[in-house]
Amino acid sequence: MRILLWHVHGSWTTAFVQGPHTYLVPVTPDRGPDGLGRAVTFDWPDSVVESTPEQLRETDVDLVVLQRPHELDLAERWLGRRPGRDVPAVYLEHNAPDGNVPDTRHPMADRTDLTIVHVTHFNRLFWDCGSAPTTVIEHGIVDPGPLWTGDLARAAVVVNEPLRRGRTTGTDLLPHFARTAPLDVFGMRTEGVAERLGLPEDRCRSHDLPQRELHRAMARRRVYVHPIRWTSLGLSLLEAMHLGMPVVALDTTEASEAVPEGAGVLSNRLDVLTDAVRDFIADPAHARAVGERARTAALARYGLSRFLDDWERLTKEVTR
Repeated sequence: MRILLWHVHGSWTTAFVQGPHTYLVPVTPDRGPDGLGRAVTFDWPDSVVESTPEQLRETDVDLVVLQRPHELDLAERWLGRRPGRDVPAVYLEHNAPDGNVPDTRHPMADRTDLTIVHVTHFNRLFWDCGSAPTTVIEHGIVDPGPLWTGDLARAAVVVNEPLRRGRTTGTDLLPHFARTAPLDVFGMRTEGVAERLGLPEDRCRSHDLPQRELHRAMARRRVYVHPIRWTSLGLSLLEAMHLGMPVVALDTTEASEAVPEGAGVLSNRLDVLTDAVRDFIADPAHARAVGERARTAALARYGLSRFLDDWERLTKEVTR
């Protein structure tokens, strides 16, 4: 099949395009948000094909995967066909609802011409989708391998734009963890975090690395810390588990589903979380054992083959 989707979420798309289809990714001259084209920092197969709006008008598309509300109009203009009516479509919801939770209405609520696909059961429960058909396809991860060495007695945190997103990503909690262990904060636009939080540079360092370098850098840190208060389910948490890292995370949204007992420490008590970080830093053997259990759990629930199989079933269903 030829599947049209925009390059919105690089990590999720990296897993999705491992399937057996041709994936058409819009590209515009400015390579702006609606036309980024192929990823630069992620490894995508040759089956991901850049297509201009003019080329899309002349292309037979079998399925449209929408991820933002305005893509509905973009697809109609660029394809000359209305998603859900003239061409099969699904709407992929990456995020937990925002605003007046739990009464937040989904932008595609009550539509019966497309299926809303949630990436977590938490999202499906909390979004008000009205009469629109919904389903859940949980994340899948391209396995980076058991790379954890933990040779650096530091904690890894992965978050994009921590200063802008503030309390949502738990940026204000980083000083609590930095008093327990030095932090390495990975992600886009992480520069200046230590200065803004009043932390010495040796207690909080920022790193903006391409994906191919990120996993090995994370895996050298003793423990992964996930301080995010409100999120769908951070892919970085699942990637850390795949790496074989012990994880310490806030027990919010879908985290308790992802991290079973023995695979890490979940709590909403800062003293429990910081004690866990201290224990992992002090005991590499303990960190290794917990990380191995985390990897086993992540492979079982968030493996790539299950993810692709789930999408194949849905794709056949909506295009039948």
